[in-house]
Amino acid sequence: MEEVRVVSTCTIRPARSEDRDDSTQRMELTPWDLQLLAVGPIQKGLLLPKPQPQNEKELTEDMSLIDHLKASLSRTLDYFPPLAGRLAVTKHTDNTTSFFIDCNDAGVQFTHAAANDLTVSDILKPLYVPGIVHSFFPMNGVLNHEGVTNPLVAVQVTELIDGFFIGCTMNHSVADGTSFWLFFNSWSEISRGLNRHLSKPPVLERWFPDGINFPIPTPFCDEKLVDTFVRTPTQDRVFHFSKQIVGKLKAQANAEMGTDRISSLQALLAHVWRSVIRCRNVAGDREAIFIFLIGARQRLFPPLPEGYFGNAVHSGLVATTAGELIEQGLGGAALQMNKMIALQTHEEVMNFYENWVKNPRLVKMGTMLNTSLATSSSPRYNVYGNDFGWGKPLAVRSGGANKSDGKITIFPGVEEGSIDIEVCLLSETLRALGDDSEFMEAVTI
Repeated sequence: MEEVRVVSTCTIRPARSEDRDDSTQRMELTPWDLQLLAVGPIQKGLLLPKPQPQNEKELTEDMSLIDHLKASLSRTLDYFPPLAGRLAVTKHTDNTTSFFIDCNDAGVQFTHAAANDLTVSDILKPLYVPGIVHSFFPMNGVLNHEGVTNPLVAVQVTELIDGFFIGCTMNHSVADGTSFWLFFNSWSEISRGLNRHLSKPPVLERWFPDGINFPIPTPFCDEKLVDTFVRTPTQDRVFHFSKQIVGKLKAQANAEMGTDRISSLQALLAHVWRSVIRCRNVAGDREAIFIFLIGARQRLFPPLPEGYFGNAVHSGLVATTAGELIEQGLGGAALQMNKMIALQTHEEVMNFYENWVKNPRLVKMGTMLNTSLATSSSPRYNVYGNDFGWGKPLAVRSGGANKSDGKITIFPGVEEGSIDIEVCLLSETLRALGDDSEFMEAVTI
């Protein structure tokens, strides 16, 4: 299989239209942002069909399709000045360091690439996600704290025989998944030219509760930003769960526990968790941990604005033993998840925030994923609404950043109400999962 060939690389800067937001030149980083300096960026991308002749003519009367995407990206950056900036560092006399975003219009990286012997089917049909998909994303291996000298966003548009893949790498200390998809939704909206102004503009002011002074000093010198994590060889596979199956799992979990509290996603993730532990042949007395990334926007009182741009996420975990996880059934595992998530109140979010300021600590791959399973992303994101002017996406895929044995990435499915789970596991575990009849009964092939 041919490797991805880079055709050209350039820098895209804001268009400086009348819609440009010049109110912010410097953006402070919150504990939610700062804790992610030592891990990798967000890498998500969309597989799109090639435009039909009539669509292509509408899109490309004055420019090529690639130039059209560059121009619409430039205009989108007018609404997102932090993404065209760089991280900046201030070193203090007490040996502490503070970080902020300098909205200096340094620009984002845009790469036009080609994989001339690949088709859409070559990406979608294989049982496992082809390794070449990770080459559809730029800036592989760059960590968030390196945003001082590297772009905070890099885009790669890879041409296939019958499609395009638009891969986006975004510094995770600048944005979370909600903000990532707000940017992607905005870019596609401007690209297809339906609105003069964005339907959901970002809210750029970072949130700091009363009593928290900023910039926040941290003890993070260069040595502390290094992560010695070594990734083990893994494979990715996407499992599709229909709306009907997800509803069935929810009903089963609630019936087993005599409640109606368990959500569809909690029931589905409990099913995945129990199945992976079973396929790993984990000893019954070994600890089994499931890590959630929990959105904080709606948990604060008052809640943050819907378009809040930045990170507003912290983690929570459910811990049990492998034996107890299997014995308690689907409902028991799902109810544990439900109870933990219910504890993430305004007070709990504030406790995390205030404690972090007193004792700053970094998330590192070696500690976060060297457990059982950990989730990222959400089925609520508007993934399939990203029509750039010639049709809806065919699929969504993630890059190699922050991947390890046990990483679970959640996406909405193409059909409304369905959910896709991208599972990253050791090859032998992933093969066992695909052969596990109890797990596969719920999967739509």
